This record gives sequence, structure tokens and C-alpha cells, in this order.
Amino acid sequence: MVEQKTFNYKSQYGVIAICADEKEQQQTYEMLQKLGLTLKVVTV
Repeated sequence: MVEQKTFNYKSQYGVIAICADEKEQQQTYEMLQKLGLTLKVVTV
């Protein structure tokens, strides 16, 4: 018998802001960081 692994998933909610360029991305990140938000930077 194969042991089945349990996966614990916790829902997370987020917002994606579309920035014109890297400079705007950095400014937006810094502004939101000052508000105390938990942030992740992504590039697509």
C-alpha cells in the first residue's frame, strides 16, 4: 500500500498592479511597503 501525502493549502488573496516599467514597479512597491503590506515582486 502506497502512503498518501497530505497537502495543507492556505488560501491567499492578492492584487496585481500593471506598471509601465521597472521604475514604476519600484515606486509602487515602495509606496505599498510603507503602508505595511506584505509584497512579492513579479515580472512576466
